[in-house]
Amino acid sequence: MNENSNSSTTILPTSSSNGQQLQWGTQNAPAAKAETTRAIIYQSDVMGQLLKMIDRVAPSQANVLVMGESGTGKELIARAIHDRSNRKSKPFVAINCGALRETLLESELFGHEKGSFTGAYNRKMGLAEVANGGTLFLDEIGELSPGIQAKLLRFIQEGEIYRVGGKEPIKVDIRLISATNRDLEQEVANNHFREDLYYRINTIVVTTPPLRRRKEDIPVLISHFLNQSHHAYLNRGRKVSEEAMQSLMKYDWPGNIRELQNVCERLQILSEGHEIMLGDLPDHIRTPEKNDKFIEYDPQLPLYELEKKYILKALDFYGGNKTQAATNLGITIKTLYNKLHEYGEFDKYAVHTRPTK
Repeated sequence: MNENSNSSTTILPTSSSNGQQLQWGTQNAPAAKAETTRAIIYQSDVMGQLLKMIDRVAPSQANVLVMGESGTGKELIARAIHDRSNRKSKPFVAINCGALRETLLESELFGHEKGSFTGAYNRKMGLAEVANGGTLFLDEIGELSPGIQAKLLRFIQEGEIYRVGGKEPIKVDIRLISATNRDLEQEVANNHFREDLYYRINTIVVTTPPLRRRKEDIPVLISHFLNQSHHAYLNRGRKVSEEAMQSLMKYDWPGNIRELQNVCERLQILSEGHEIMLGDLPDHIRTPEKNDKFIEYDPQLPLYELEKKYILKALDFYGGNKTQAATNLGITIKTLYNKLHEYGEFDKYAVHTRPTK
């Protein structure tokens, strides 16, 4: 992720062998001994305020909920909190709650005993136990099933877990940092997320701003990605022309920093010279489609048709990428698939590229 100055600033966790307190450094500071290359690049005020908040929050033991759109760097913020805490010498363990089905997620999170289910040939330590003494980061926590939510709540309240098939409680000391791109308050209102769990995980709420709200960071982020990427060895596409930069600054970056990084990687591979020109940019960045910002009520338009139009507009907006569209619509990918089948539009969006016309 990324704050306020006239020159670019890189936040790097630096630590010495004698356990020296983690410090924030800049690109001009001696950060060469950093144990990680994960950097927070910024020069915007909004990111400056966010990093100041992290400085205040990190030394506490409070549970933190990181809110923000997909691609804004929520895990990077979680790692920054961990690296600034007194748990920095202990593990930082991350798990994506939306990537695993319920039974597998429970086993990954809490572990299992030998023979507890088919294929459980050995006892397995869960990630919550692996994180003992450190930080447990639960990404996409809004995707948890009700059953896992109940077990997570008990874990937070009691500080102990039960492995799948286990009888004895295991004491675990972790700091919990969660992240979501969903509106959890709305999820609570819709009975999709437990209210008691919601208030347990959101002692401190940190919001990562979308890239369109911190556009002054785009030039320094581009410079960082072009010069630090795996393709820097190609020795081309290291600079951006003024015209191309203007176009990059005007684009709204719906995929946020992740999209910007991917575009930079593509430009570095495909550009022919040392300077990236306007013609090197993808079409959807050079000539972005204008999207209506307001929807006026139409008494002739049923809610079903409005939903259909909105979902298909979202898919067009994200270039046919169903995962990104579902994430930003606040629905599961399974729901999106079902809707596309219902609309008879599934084949049109079968591939994660711009839809066929």
